[in-house]
Amino acid sequence: MSQIAIIGAGAWGTALSIVLGRKENHRIRLWVHSNEICEAISSQRLNDRFLPGCNIPGTVIPTSNLQEALSGADIVITAMPSHHCRSLFEQMNVYLIPEMLLVSATKGIENNSQMCMSTVIRQVVTNASGFEPRIGALSGPSFALEAARGDPTAITIASEDADLARIVQREFSGPTFRVYTNEDVIGVELGGALKNIIAIAAGICDGLGLGHNSIAALITRGLAEMTRLVQACGGKAETMSGLAGLGDLVLTCTGGLSRNRSVGVGLGRGRKLPEILRAMHGMVAEGISTTTAAVALARERGVEMPITEQVHSILYDDKDPREAILQLMTRSGKSEISTL
Repeated sequence: MSQIAIIGAGAWGTALSIVLGRKENHRIRLWVHSNEICEAISSQRLNDRFLPGCNIPGTVIPTSNLQEALSGADIVITAMPSHHCRSLFEQMNVYLIPEMLLVSATKGIENNSQMCMSTVIRQVVTNASGFEPRIGALSGPSFALEAARGDPTAITIASEDADLARIVQREFSGPTFRVYTNEDVIGVELGGALKNIIAIAAGICDGLGLGHNSIAALITRGLAEMTRLVQACGGKAETMSGLAGLGDLVLTCTGGLSRNRSVGVGLGRGRKLPEILRAMHGMVAEGISTTTAAVALARERGVEMPITEQVHSILYDDKDPREAILQLMTRSGKSEISTL
């Protein structure tokens, strides 16, 4: 019997609890920030705020107590928004032990430090607890609703700890959920974070009424600038052609369930960001904050990321999306291959 703690009951955390809770040898504790949602899961087996209509198995025990969630856990999956990662791990530290496998399922970059989540986790745990945590990063093309209802889904677990990767692969894999392993933590985490920015841009194109030519060009050139930054940070280019790169990028840029793409659609139709955020009712589009961190990281590493720069200007400088596209299209001519 494997005991798994999932920290965060948003759409993805809830979906993971459903996927893993279907396995007979799993006992899941799902930490829920909201007492109201926790009670609803306990009584109705539903999380209608973040994942409506998806029944949560009886093997999943919701709790609003971090100590209860983490007690006896073999694997700890963290699925909180990226801006809560550091503070939650500061609270969790006292309950963590060296034997636990920590799996980050959050796709984002911390704004102040420009760190990916595994680096934030390692820093917090090592400084507070004095031991080196065993960490992996879970990413790939995976809409929460589709994974929860049992649509075939493939993701990757990235870790420098090969044993951790094998355990997660074995424990998470099932008839509708296939897990691959990867050693490139930097590439997998950055790919999962940066694709959200390109998805906002894809939504903007859709909101402006642009067609398939524009989206195809955006995805391709978006992948090119993602790859440049990944390589500059020590990740591998080939990771960007896999699940955590191209796979997740295509899904998030084209799928109607993508919150980041939906934000872009609203911007393309002339709505302002505060209005769009209010209409999301607490749902998080990670690409909004990741854009700021990515721009800072790219400048620090001397990497050119023109699409990311223009998305940042639209989000934070109220730049007209059509002007941003014109500037992208009228940049000086380049070789396609040499810019990779």
